[in-house]
Amino acid sequence: MAFTLKALRVNAGMDQKQAAELLGITPETLGRWESAKTFPDAKQISKIEELYKVPYAEINFLLKDIG
Repeated sequence: MAFTLKALRVNAGMDQKQAAELLGITPETLGRWESAKTFPDAKQISKIEELYKVPYAEINFLLKDIG
């Protein structure tokens, strides 16, 4: 099962500002990732995995949840 970035953030009980701060980015950058307008680089993906405690293989960087 794969989860979108937004679903992971919401399930973690965070708003964009909180998650962005923990990832060391702006809320605007996180918003662009969540809407698939831009994508994080490898270093940022590693931070996302740590924050949400989800391996890369379970993160869907596109908009639609798949399962």
